[in-house]
Amino acid sequence: MRASEMQKGQTIKIDDKIYSVVDYQHVKLGKGGAVYQTKLKSLADGSIQNVRLRSEEVVEEAYLDKRTYEYLYSSGSEHILMDTTTYDQITLDDDAFGDGKKYLKPNTQLQVSMYEGKPLIVTLPNTVDLKVTETAPEIKGATATNQNKPATLETGLVVQVPPFIKLGEVLRIDTRTGEYLTRVKE
Repeated sequence: MRASEMQKGQTIKIDDKIYSVVDYQHVKLGKGGAVYQTKLKSLADGSIQNVRLRSEEVVEEAYLDKRTYEYLYSSGSEHILMDTTTYDQITLDDDAFGDGKKYLKPNTQLQVSMYEGKPLIVTLPNTVDLKVTETAPEIKGATATNQNKPATLETGLVVQVPPFIKLGEVLRIDTRTGEYLTRVKE
């Protein structure tokens, strides 16, 4: 496809590397022709690069195969996932998840984007429900006016929660921000 046909969020291949188009801008230079000033995110290491492409330049679109996987368990720094349709298992290391491993508990559904059979992007659900395993006791008479306390959850994640949260309660956590959202009724 031509550079002029690019869209935000699209995956493209340049110099045998896969990038996601974060942003692009059509720029008219003084005497030269118009170019697209693009901001590309490398899917291999997450680095951001600024690349100029002429509008008639051809870039290869990379089609990612998105599949649903179920997280099974971790062994050291390796995490075992199972394809929910074929039941094939894959092993990913900590780098594939980044901070996301703090939200993993068995049977969690994940989206894995693959290119030519290799996993590139692991997308967690927007929220996860985790049980409180350690927190300070409830403070009697405390109001919910910015008096948060730390709570350790079943995966080892520590979040700031309101003072009325008790040991053993299940909390909904936003995986994008790492913040407490609400209590979950069981």
